[in-house]
Amino acid sequence: MSDLHLKKILELDSMKQQPTRFGYADALLDLGAKDKRVVVLDADLSKSTLTNRFAEKYPKRFFDIGIAEQNMLGMAGGLSLTGKIPFVTTYGVFLAGRAWDQIRTSICYADLNVKLAGAHGGLSVGPDGATHQALEEISIMRVLPNMKVIVPCDTHQARLATLEAAKISGPVYIRLGREPIPVITTNRTPFRFGEAQVMQQEKDVTIVACGLMVYLSLLAAQKLAKDGISCQVINLHTIKPIDRKAIIASAKKTGAVVTAEEHQLAGGMGSAVAEVLAQECPVTVEMVGVKDTFGESGQPWELMKKYHLMDGDIIKAAKKAVQRKK
Repeated sequence: MSDLHLKKILELDSMKQQPTRFGYADALLDLGAKDKRVVVLDADLSKSTLTNRFAEKYPKRFFDIGIAEQNMLGMAGGLSLTGKIPFVTTYGVFLAGRAWDQIRTSICYADLNVKLAGAHGGLSVGPDGATHQALEEISIMRVLPNMKVIVPCDTHQARLATLEAAKISGPVYIRLGREPIPVITTNRTPFRFGEAQVMQQEKDVTIVACGLMVYLSLLAAQKLAKDGISCQVINLHTIKPIDRKAIIASAKKTGAVVTAEEHQLAGGMGSAVAEVLAQECPVTVEMVGVKDTFGESGQPWELMKKYHLMDGDIIKAAKKAVQRKK
């Protein structure tokens, strides 16, 4: 269903912008006030992840584990077994990379009720460079049995996704960003876990996106409309479980699909969409994402442009997809 609470999409310099980690931090405070079972763990990065706000308000329910990600996941699993709801927070590249074995074996294998927040996801981390730019963690997390994966499109959606994660049984991974990005929803925009958000209903081509790429996809759709190409834009905020029904319905309507993600093309959101389409509705597919390379240091929007993740790149992919289906 089309969302009636979306803000009008404007040019970047006139949009309100805020990091998705702000929405996560706000949600933790709400959860802390409502549910004493909620505890937060961090790996010596609380000022960056903004979990320091929770620590100041609820010091007895906050644990700074230091630079010991594997230990942090083991502790979170233990806390969950005592009835707590742990929110584990650090940079996504360290969480998914350094502690993957503990996430797999200690958390997912036992289907423990642990929530993971991977901050500083994507190229838009900027100057921190390749070592801190998580470009693989959607793939790494979505292959794990029992793991759920959410990539919010803006700060409002990050807040709602975090609140929803607390209600979901079992492990959940939420991808968060460092840099301010356009706020395209409002605090009244519904968030339904596992249900893709159809943000624009049209007929020529489907654009499926997550995170920051949702804004850029909407911007691309506006420009494509001027060239006579109408786009159905889907915010696939829940990568797993994937909304097969919405993807298939849209693909049947348009006959062409473009995926857009701030992540490696291999194994990411686009791969998940392609898997669904290959099984149930084969159509023309083009993908926008990072092409088998590491990032580098630079300003966020400079990197987005260099690695071909801008609205212009989505426009090129959409035009190619439309041409191929003829």
